[in-house]
Amino acid sequence: IKVKTADGKSQVIEATNVMLATGCVPRVLPGMKVDGKVVMTSREALELKKQPKSVVILGAGAIGVEFAYFLNSFGTKVTLVEMKSRVLPIEDEEISDLLGKNLAKQGITILTETAMESVTASTSGVKVKLSGKNAKTIEADALLCAVGVQANLEGALDAGVKLELEKGYVKTDARYKSSMAGVFSAGDIIGPPWLAHVASFEAIEAVNGIFDAKYQPKKVGVFPGCTYCQPQVASIGLTEAAAKEKKLKFKVGRFPYRASGRAVASGDSEGMVKILIGEPHGEILGAHIIGAEATELIAEVGLGMTLEATADEIGHTIHAHPTLTEMIKEATEAAVGHAIHI
Repeated sequence: IKVKTADGKSQVIEATNVMLATGCVPRVLPGMKVDGKVVMTSREALELKKQPKSVVILGAGAIGVEFAYFLNSFGTKVTLVEMKSRVLPIEDEEISDLLGKNLAKQGITILTETAMESVTASTSGVKVKLSGKNAKTIEADALLCAVGVQANLEGALDAGVKLELEKGYVKTDARYKSSMAGVFSAGDIIGPPWLAHVASFEAIEAVNGIFDAKYQPKKVGVFPGCTYCQPQVASIGLTEAAAKEKKLKFKVGRFPYRASGRAVASGDSEGMVKILIGEPHGEILGAHIIGAEATELIAEVGLGMTLEATADEIGHTIHAHPTLTEMIKEATEAAVGHAIHI
């Protein structure tokens, strides 16, 4: 590996094995020129020196929604543009719809089933031409492109090094080996889900496998996904639509935040916990939460799924009162017809 040190000098480091984990960079739409001031990606947006009075955000995935929420909170007029029919399109539809309504109530303009045709930038702002359901031209101080990410491979490989890629990401086997002997890869650079906690898990598994030939590294299966807006959104496992597509038998339990004493006392009564319980064994197929501390609450469900806990076992676990975590138990009880608090 050839690296450049802090003093600008080059240094070559040799090793038996190399881990390539350079992550991803924001994806930019064709023809779009990023200047970091008027047209930007999430990377430049984190270094803004001046708050824009208005902004158009392309993409209503987690990154787009998070930026839309906090820029709107600071008083920026936000227009959120999404090609699909709802915000956070990979989340459970019921949760996405609730979030969309909440963001709109906060003052964010949401244009779904809408795409960008072109953008014209000047020192004074941007003109964004849209097509689809909301075809029109919008003017704003800035545009933030949040349409996804791509593997960060630029400058990472010498001209003579050719790694096999799959859909633009480094292809690896069950032990995180790439197509080149001695080169392993983990994290965002090997493909979705592009999450820091997933990347950390993969890297640890890969390193354990490198140093112990008897160790079988684990691949990512069930993982939590979190969106840090208000209200927060967190999920794990299958959505209701995915469970139906797989033709699984299951029951759905819901528990509203307004029925939680703790949520009401804290002034956070908007939201819902939704959990999918398989039949006939009562296993957890997935959970979806929107509301205060959703990103903290989802960990209990993740642990339950890892330990293959059933609805009965969750129901028989005493949860302290009043707490937000009670809602996990209550939603589970609702799924199996044992709810007594709603």
